[in-house]
Amino acid sequence: MCTKSYIFSIIIIRNIVSILNKKSSQLKQDSIHFSNSYLTLPDDFYTKIKPRIPSKPAVVNINAALAEELNLPLDYLNSVKGLDFLSGSKIVTGSDPIATVYAGHQFGHFSPQLGDGRAILLGEVIDKRNKRFDIQLKGSGRTPYSRGGDGNAALGPVLREYIVSEAMHALGIPTTRSLAAISTGDKVVRERILPGALLVRVAQSHIRIGTFEFFAARGRFNDVASLADYSIKRHFPKLKDKKDKYLGLLNTITLRQAKLIAKWMSVGFIHGVMNTDNMSISGETIDYGPCAFMDEYDPDQVYSSIDHQGRYKFSNQPKVVPWNLSRLAETMLPLIAKKPEEAVPEAQKIIETFETNYQKFFEKLMVRKIGVPFSKSKNDRKVFGHLQKFLNILKDQKADYTNSFLTLENHLTGKIIPKAYSTPDLNTQMELWLKDWISMLNHMNLDKKDVLKNLKVSNPRIIPRNHQIEKIIQKSVFNIQKGRLDFTAFENLTRVCSNPFKQHTNADKLILPPLASEKVYETFCGT
Repeated sequence: MCTKSYIFSIIIIRNIVSILNKKSSQLKQDSIHFSNSYLTLPDDFYTKIKPRIPSKPAVVNINAALAEELNLPLDYLNSVKGLDFLSGSKIVTGSDPIATVYAGHQFGHFSPQLGDGRAILLGEVIDKRNKRFDIQLKGSGRTPYSRGGDGNAALGPVLREYIVSEAMHALGIPTTRSLAAISTGDKVVRERILPGALLVRVAQSHIRIGTFEFFAARGRFNDVASLADYSIKRHFPKLKDKKDKYLGLLNTITLRQAKLIAKWMSVGFIHGVMNTDNMSISGETIDYGPCAFMDEYDPDQVYSSIDHQGRYKFSNQPKVVPWNLSRLAETMLPLIAKKPEEAVPEAQKIIETFETNYQKFFEKLMVRKIGVPFSKSKNDRKVFGHLQKFLNILKDQKADYTNSFLTLENHLTGKIIPKAYSTPDLNTQMELWLKDWISMLNHMNLDKKDVLKNLKVSNPRIIPRNHQIEKIIQKSVFNIQKGRLDFTAFENLTRVCSNPFKQHTNADKLILPPLASEKVYETFCGT
């Protein structure tokens, strides 16, 4: 009897342990702890809405490194329940999906109501550093702000944003990031019928200059104040108790934009649609539509098919931002002073700091690209002038921007430069520049090892080139249309671009600029 009782007890204990383990596993798999601080704002800031359920969702790629940073269990994301979450098929506990409203100046013209027309914010999570991040589905169906659009995303733009945003992060540039790309199994009608997809996007914030503009345009400055207070509490808490906190907010956003655009310019990145609804107050690159990295160096380079006047061409990017920031400042004038006109001089002073700060950050980044550490010495202006001569040579010869900087290592060490890199020819002008460059380095008593180190950490070997992205998109679309979920080429480019300063083996094709037949002259929005 005792033996039977003992065995029976063991069985009961094992069953209890099994049940507990299953519950523990369930808890682990549902351990996405959402918070929804944006819901503390008034109801007019958003609309509660559920994502459209895809017909046949499938994983294209999950960003394991980002998932780990966000404390999102990878085993859960790779499970059936994880796919339900990532595709928006099921709303997990704690998530309260919303589409946010905003306005914006688009190519200089004000649109009083825009908003998340094809994106839904699932909520916010806290990462390992105790920082808050939005998780948003892009391409998740129509919302009240779709303005006649279908709210869907085609596979191509999703892959483009995934590749480019992760490359930007690896380059050290503040950006939204891509947690996952999901094939929906649905068809999307654009110029032709395309396979549908979703991007699971992560950002510190999706608050835009246009969010402030929406309420200011309606004279609702109490709501502007609520948004400013929320932004300060969430993103800039050090300003919370300051008497001039709204001026401080404008100043901090201006500084972040100066740093961001300097980094764009240093790597030859062209955003393409720098409307105020595409400019984040957190200083992150957001809304990758017709974006591209420049191949041949050309300050007038435009890729976006909708930028007919070149408003957002490469060289105009630092000029556009102060204009955008001025629109933000206008919304905040009644917060800064009881009489808005009295706030104008102070706000203007802050906007004017953009150019000075931008130039400082830009020069710091660029002189390192020719091997010189940034300092406050008398040589800085001379060094930057020497850099400008190099850029002029690139422009004259239509040389590849990225690879031309890479070859400075070869010139310094005497290595042979492959002609396929499309870098400046060693004509008299270039030879003279190189001679002056070496002389300048020697005059500054710079150690060759230090120069090489600066070159290596400042000049990426790999960028996501437009023609490579287009090839990957075409191949991925073809595979899906043939019933194959094969994204090997996409995964390879994403992997290589995640280590842009590393010397990769078997990556020559990804380093080379496009042949004449491969050049991409126009890029397109995904809508």
